[in-house]
Amino acid sequence: MMNYIKEREVYLKNVTNRKKKVIISRLTILIAFFVLWEIAGDLGWIDPFLTSTPSRMLKNLVKLYTEGDLFKHIGITCFETILGFLLSTFIGTLIAILLWWSDFISDVLDPYVVVLNALPKVALAPIIIFWVGNGIPAIILVTVLISVIVTILTVLNGFKEVDKDKIKLLQTFGSSKLQILTYLIIPASIPTLVSSLKINVGLSWVGVIMGEFLVAKEGLGFLIIYGGQISQLDTVMLSIIILSILAYAMYEAVALTEKKLRKMIFH
Repeated sequence: MMNYIKEREVYLKNVTNRKKKVIISRLTILIAFFVLWEIAGDLGWIDPFLTSTPSRMLKNLVKLYTEGDLFKHIGITCFETILGFLLSTFIGTLIAILLWWSDFISDVLDPYVVVLNALPKVALAPIIIFWVGNGIPAIILVTVLISVIVTILTVLNGFKEVDKDKIKLLQTFGSSKLQILTYLIIPASIPTLVSSLKINVGLSWVGVIMGEFLVAKEGLGFLIIYGGQISQLDTVMLSIIILSILAYAMYEAVALTEKKLRKMIFH
């Protein structure tokens, strides 16, 4: 028993040390990248006007902050992304449940889902603008259209991969379709649902930025377009860096949710 406890302590210590090494390595690579970027700009290896440098972006960050525009643009883009993310996940999951519930509806809608998945959603953007106007609703709708089909396909495939023998066993005991869905299909598909959330994080950011490129007057996507139009590439690069940080933070939030769900399921 004592040997087991010692072995477990050693194992946990090794896991902790490995995590620390991974974090330190990641930070080292990131810091080295920005230092090399700054040096390359200062020594003229790259053109700072075209690629910017960390110091130029920092000055631009301070300028946007003092003007009071920085958090406004970040807040608008985050609001659009989170709302689009939640709507596309909710709507996509509901439609996936409907398609699982009825094989007839699934067979009827299957070619339409395939076509919508293959269709470049940006092609619908001009129509969407006419439908809902030039503003946040159009951006959110573009985001939902980009994310919802992937959600449907991912969640539906997860539902269909649930062990058929378990479904037949519940049917043998007289379980209704709703009970099978509630007590077997959805719990068994939690990993698939989480995977769908992770995919939707990236797609939601793509949808929002694409929408902001087309119709926005505020937000990080607007800053990127505006900065490009007036040749302020420091603003463009800064906005891209901020987007990367926000997207990573949102992904980590989903990963944290996944860990909590796994603990709830296995405990």
